[in-house]
Amino acid sequence: MTLRNDMIGTDPVSVEKVERDTPRAVELLRFIETCSWEEAKDHLAALIRTWDFTGDEAVFAAVADGRIVGMTTFLMTDYYPLPDVFPWVSSVFVDEAYRGRRISEKLIGCANAYAKSLGYEKTYIPSSFFGLYEKYGYRYLGDIVNYGGDSNHLFVKEL
Repeated sequence: MTLRNDMIGTDPVSVEKVERDTPRAVELLRFIETCSWEEAKDHLAALIRTWDFTGDEAVFAAVADGRIVGMTTFLMTDYYPLPDVFPWVSSVFVDEAYRGRRISEKLIGCANAYAKSLGYEKTYIPSSFFGLYEKYGYRYLGDIVNYGGDSNHLFVKEL
């Protein structure tokens, strides 16, 4: 699954489903290991190293100017004790140099199109802040507590 629909520099932005044991998966691991998201990068790097995805779970990468500039995951379970809440669009991250260009919208849109193709009618996003996901059609459901004891906001979008 690849989505192309914007230009950055001279190259279009594409959002690609990353497959295990591919050059893009190796590149994604390097992107995560060097990203600025200190709170999540060790967990995300371990997820990619072990390719700990089950069933239809997936990871998507935004590619611009010939390199990965963002990512998101599509998961059935996330870091929350909520077994009845799924699927999750999670770990949305865009390199600082590429922010403000609606790349997260493209990543989320691709993950949601994937969810819809699998028959899901909604997706959930956890976040520590307000203001981004509402722009993409998500609505706030309430606060949730993750396995580490930290509180986050839970958003849902009808597909």
